[in-house]
Amino acid sequence: MQTHTCFLLSYVKFGDNDAFLHCFSADAGYQSFFAKGLYLSKNKKKPYLFPLNQLAVSVVKAGASKKIPTVSKLELAAEYVEVKDVRMQSILFFAAEFLHQILREEQQNDVAFEAISMFREDIKNNNFNAHINLLVRFLGISGVAPLTNDYKFLDPESGNFTHEIAHPLFTEEISQIWKTFLMTENIGEISLIRDSRNSFLDSLLIYYHQHFFGFYTPNSLAVLRQIFE
Repeated sequence: MQTHTCFLLSYVKFGDNDAFLHCFSADAGYQSFFAKGLYLSKNKKKPYLFPLNQLAVSVVKAGASKKIPTVSKLELAAEYVEVKDVRMQSILFFAAEFLHQILREEQQNDVAFEAISMFREDIKNNNFNAHINLLVRFLGISGVAPLTNDYKFLDPESGNFTHEIAHPLFTEEISQIWKTFLMTENIGEISLIRDSRNSFLDSLLIYYHQHFFGFYTPNSLAVLRQIFE
């Protein structure tokens, strides 16, 4: 039996009572597990299925003919923090969907695991920039963050700052926000007003489209925007 400490990225109900869990674990990176009987009325673990909950998943090692290990025990791996604010809930769902596509091929990565932990702290502290901070951190983790210089405009395709605007969304104001995040050691202290937050998030998603093959805008973005209106 093996036990993995992991963050829940997504889950899919299978049949009437079972589910597949997709997680990012501290020791093995992206992992999928089969949870049998999770939806049975006597099973009290279904409330654990909330985006980016930290779980302790004990599994029976899969045999040669079975690729996905079966969960034998499911517990919370950290203190449970109930997120009641619907705005923070929408940020959690957006972040989990983003991470699910970014981390699908990722092996063990302590820095990535710590970045998710930092995101959870931002959520706990009701930081409405939590998802922004997460996306910025993962650019650095992935090695595609822009390098700063004295030019005013960020070119999202090349990842360089230039003297002329290269994309209509990457104005001098938005490019300056990029520089602020890139040059600030503790980005959790940066505060953005709603309009700037929305525009900067749009620019981040464009940058991800340019630098991550097959990247798509999370479907939960529409809900996130609606809730913050």
